[in-house]
Amino acid sequence: MTTCPEAEDPHWLDPAERAAWLALTGILFRLPSALDSQMQRVAGLSNFEYLVLAMLSETPTQTLRMSQLAVISNGSLSRLSHVVARLERQGYVRREQGPADGRSINAVLTDEGLAKVVATAPGHVNYVRHLVFDGLTEEQVASLEQIGRSILERIDPGAPFDPAAVARLAP
Repeated sequence: MTTCPEAEDPHWLDPAERAAWLALTGILFRLPSALDSQMQRVAGLSNFEYLVLAMLSETPTQTLRMSQLAVISNGSLSRLSHVVARLERQGYVRREQGPADGRSINAVLTDEGLAKVVATAPGHVNYVRHLVFDGLTEEQVASLEQIGRSILERIDPGAPFDPAAVARLAP
């Protein structure tokens, strides 16, 4: 039986690890806020709302089961349900029963939702490029992906975060 890492005697961070940790926590706190501010300013959406619309737009049928969309957007079903309700009121998404078993609920991107994504995507990608990628070399981008995947694997072993793989399972 393995013990919980929090219960073990601490193995303190060395100076390099501490500096890396503080840089990462700065990103974790500041990047979402910066993305939300930009998205609210240019599109009247939260970054999470935009992500939901964008992920639906990338599927062949512009449809995903709510449970799949929760995985892709890295949100809980409860949070996603509230967000999809707001997006429904705006005319960007509709919910419908899944055809396979009648128990699942699908989120479907409407024409208005697709138009919103198409109008919003260029400014969003330019802002992401400005904040994240313009300051990195090709090698750093590759390292960032590897580092991100390594950390995600530690957070959720055996369940790699791969939105593209989940999207291929679209109904």
